[in-house]
Amino acid sequence: MQSMKWQALELGGGEVQVAEGGGVSLQLPAIHHGYADAQIDDTQGRKRREFLWSPPLQFQIEARATPGEPLGTLGFGFWNDPFSFSLGQQGTTRKLPTPPQAIWFFYGSPPNDIQLTRDGRGNGWKAMSLRFPRFPNLLALPLALTGAGLAQIRLFRATIMRAAQGVVQSSEAQLPHSLEEWHSYSITWDTSCARFFVDGVETLTAINPPNGPLGFVAWIDNQFAVASPSGGLRFGIVPTAQEQRLELENLSLRRL
Repeated sequence: MQSMKWQALELGGGEVQVAEGGGVSLQLPAIHHGYADAQIDDTQGRKRREFLWSPPLQFQIEARATPGEPLGTLGFGFWNDPFSFSLGQQGTTRKLPTPPQAIWFFYGSPPNDIQLTRDGRGNGWKAMSLRFPRFPNLLALPLALTGAGLAQIRLFRATIMRAAQGVVQSSEAQLPHSLEEWHSYSITWDTSCARFFVDGVETLTAINPPNGPLGFVAWIDNQFAVASPSGGLRFGIVPTAQEQRLELENLSLRRL
């Protein structure tokens, strides 16, 4: 078992605080306007092909959030940082948008409505594996922009989003566990499947997960995303009336 090294990202008043015992608190203030994010990850400064994690491995973390139903999104696990649009300014790594790949525990409050499986719920607390076909970067951007544009047109919205559901390999399971209580979360990620556990009980087996390399991320923000046949594809922010917090302890990873 090894500890993971990460960097902090703080936007719009978000704060990352590290306790003496090694626990991490990701905090957002009350936000009336604009976007805020408190995040730790190991993707900053790396090209996607340099991300650190591929199967087989086991990831484990203990977490809770306050309030129990925060507004926006939060989560932890692995992804390919698909929406970066930095082009190397100010020392950042050159990245263009690419189809998302993720293996993580993900929460989205209303009005989040992400339906990547035909029988999936659009929001709530989930275990999730998400694998899109890979496209060359020069094709991914125009394809993404074309799809996003057509998804805004009511006539094409359902067709475009159902086509996306047919292409993506996605598995998810709704979690009944309270976010406000401490729970232990783990992922065993193999080349053929990813198994998700809460307090040692298996909650999801996802067949054919992403094969990496992916980067570690944990975050809380006030964003929402809609990706559904009824709502199309859009993003926005949710004003919040109180502080929100995601607390993390005993973050570790073991290569199998």
